[in-house]
Amino acid sequence: MEFINQYFIEILSSIIALTIIIIIAILKKPTTSPTKSKIQNEIIEEVKKEVVEEVKETTLVQTKQRIKRELVPHEKIVKDDFSLFKGTRILIAEDNFINQKVITGLLADSGIDITMVNDGQECINILKEDTDFSLILMDAHMPVIDGFQATRHIRKTPEYEHIPVIALSGDTASDDIRNMMNVGMENHLEKPLKMDSLYDILYMYTTGDEVNTHTMVENKNEDIEFDIHQGLEICGGDKEFYLEILNEFMNNYSNSANKIQEYLNTNNSKDADKLLLDITGLAANIGADYLHNAALDLKQAIASPDDMTYIDSLKTFKRTLEHITTLIENYIKDN
Repeated sequence: MEFINQYFIEILSSIIALTIIIIIAILKKPTTSPTKSKIQNEIIEEVKKEVVEEVKETTLVQTKQRIKRELVPHEKIVKDDFSLFKGTRILIAEDNFINQKVITGLLADSGIDITMVNDGQECINILKEDTDFSLILMDAHMPVIDGFQATRHIRKTPEYEHIPVIALSGDTASDDIRNMMNVGMENHLEKPLKMDSLYDILYMYTTGDEVNTHTMVENKNEDIEFDIHQGLEICGGDKEFYLEILNEFMNNYSNSANKIQEYLNTNNSKDADKLLLDITGLAANIGADYLHNAALDLKQAIASPDDMTYIDSLKTFKRTLEHITTLIENYIKDN
């Protein structure tokens, strides 16, 4: 931002200096007639107009530059804290409907205006009609146009220059994050979404006079098989919403081990990898850390299918999934 401001200051200084030189040159010439004097005045006024227009354009560009506020330390974030961003407009590109529900559930009743789309193309289409967004949350891996392609387009379009793009992804390797930054994403929001991380992103990349005077505290989650407390916390303490997410998970992913086996049997590692990427995020969202880790191990193993080490990882994933789905079924029955 400082570099951009300095750049425009240098441009403005050059224009002013050129204006002074032109004026001095004109005034030094002998004025032998009223006509010539009139011409000189017209030239001076024209130059002044150009300088004023340049200043206006410079100011306009500067007001559209993306901002980033310094994060203020805070205590553990709860769902009600998001009301601090009431009136903020956010565009979210996310193809997984369970992740969509998690995000909208966390921000429900906050007063935040959410526009949800399913892929990068829909995101671009929305921006063509409406650019009045404070922030874009962009899933990296989506159909039609993925988050990388969509972000490249956004960053090349001056009308969208003021909107920060934040990556949404379960990919946490340094190379993956570097690729996201290289296309113009400004930060990385890891899946599964945690309230503290989402709050921090919203605070840093939106404007306002909000001041949070709470003290930062450390949050530690115990890594257990099925942490109901963690799942409820991610869902903002909303039990009905948590049960809804669990039912969606059971309906769509309880048979995922067989689907992955079918993908691998037909050498379709791409779809297997995508399904596992969804599960790593969703499992952590519902408090199933063991399943999250098993899915992550299998995802890494199928990256090199020729050495056949993925077979053991697949067996572990199947056993873990069966166990977790049993625990989820029991919890749903009791509630």
